[in-house]
Order: sequence, then C-alpha cells, then structure tokens
Amino acid sequence: MNSPQKALQVRHATHPDQVPGFDTAALRRTYLVDDLFSPDSITAVLTHHDRIVLAGARPVSGPLTLGTWPELRSEFFLERREAGIVNVGEPGTVTVDGTKFELTTGACLYAGRGARDVVFEGEAAAFYLFSAAAHTDFPTTLVQPGEGNRLELGDQQTANRRTIDQYIHADGVRSCQIVLGVTTLHAGSTWNTMPAHTHDRRTECYLYFGLPESERIVHLLGEPEETRHLLVADRQAVISPSWSIHSGVGTSSYSFVWAMAGENQAFTDMDGVNVTDLR
Repeated sequence: MNSPQKALQVRHATHPDQVPGFDTAALRRTYLVDDLFSPDSITAVLTHHDRIVLAGARPVSGPLTLGTWPELRSEFFLERREAGIVNVGEPGTVTVDGTKFELTTGACLYAGRGARDVVFEGEAAAFYLFSAAAHTDFPTTLVQPGEGNRLELGDQQTANRRTIDQYIHADGVRSCQIVLGVTTLHAGSTWNTMPAHTHDRRTECYLYFGLPESERIVHLLGEPEETRHLLVADRQAVISPSWSIHSGVGTSSYSFVWAMAGENQAFTDMDGVNVTDLR
C-alpha cells in the first residue's frame, strides 16, 4: 500500500472585521478549499476555526493509507480525533483497523477516536473526510444513503426543494462533537440554506459535489450585513466560521456534505436571518 500524503495546509482563524478588506483572491485563499481531490494522494487542510481538518483521498491506482501530520503532534491521525467520511465518487471501500466497509456514492462512515489504520480503496471513488478533536470513544459506524434520518424540505416554487440525510447527530450515529449529513437538491431547485443562518457555537464546512464540470455554485458568506460570495466548482469546500452565513445557489442542481463541530450537537441551534436583512 502506498501513502503519498501531501503536506498539511494550515488556515488561521479570521475575524469578521477582516472580510471587508479582502479582495477575491484573499477570500478564496482564506475560505475556499479547491484542491482536495488529487489522484493517488491524500490532501488535507487544518483550519484553526474549531481545529477542523478537511481531507480528500482519491485512490486511483491503488489503496491509500491515512497517516498523520507533524502539526497534529499525534502518533496516528485519529489518536485524539474523530472523523466523518463521505464518498462523493463512485463506490469504494474504507478499511478501519482491519474491517472493510463498502461505501456507495453519498454513504457516510464514522471513524471514532483511537482507530489506528484507515485505508481507502476504489479507482473511481473520492473520499471526503471531516475531522474534529475528540475526547470520547464511539464505535466506527457505516450509514448508507437513506438509512439515516431523512428530511424532505423546501418547495419547487422557491427553487429549494431538497432531501437532507442526517447521518452523524445526537439521535443518529453518535460522535463526540461532529454533526454531519448530505443535502441533495431536486431537479430544478438551486438554492440551499435560504433563508440563511449562522451558528455562533459551531464552525460549519460545505463540500459541494454532483455538480457538472461546466457549472458553478455562488456561495454566500460573511456577516449578514456584510456578505461576500465565492464561485465554487464541483468537489470544492468552503470553511464557514461561526459568525458567517453559509448559503448558495447553483447554475444546476447538486449535492453537498454539511459538517459542523463546536460547542454542541443540536441541529436546530442556529440564528436565523431574514432575507430582507441580508446586505
């Protein structure tokens, strides 16, 4: 097995007062992760917002083994961490400490603190990993699409009809602090998370997938009264600090992995923002 693991990218935490001074390049450099899925490699970004690590693995030519990075000062990656892993490519497998799990497109595997060996396989698979610090052990658990708590929300008239699969949450797969799921927009719907909200007690990250190569998401971020936008392509992620809204509209329908970590795991703990109050 090979492990061509790239150096860990580090993103420092930001204050909302910095955003008005950012040009497009600075916004993208600070909040957009556009290079997670390189063939035959594991790429990762550490954000100091809640010490979250985002990683991508594409085992095109053979298995990839998840290692650790010097910046984490750990013997192995999940020594003091937990992770939610979602396959955003074709079917593949993830082996955790000798047990192999089959992940279809959109399936989620939770790997708990203390899991030593994590191996990704599948030449057309693309595994997205969201990791946070953990202080409690929970068992490795697989959830296939439709097996979690499924919600049908939105309306075709407001272009936001969507299916939400809640995977890792207080009433589902247990974790120390991760809350994670997948939202899929129905055909003809393009808006996500509108009306918008913030999570003052959690950082949230979006990983968009299932978007045609020629299409884009216009992702909104920033404080409600001082918004900015990013143009986001397929399999790119956005880091959303607790003070920032996170919403978007696509030029096509799409799916996205939403994942949070922070002070609590209450899915409904959010501070709503009226559309008329956005600037």
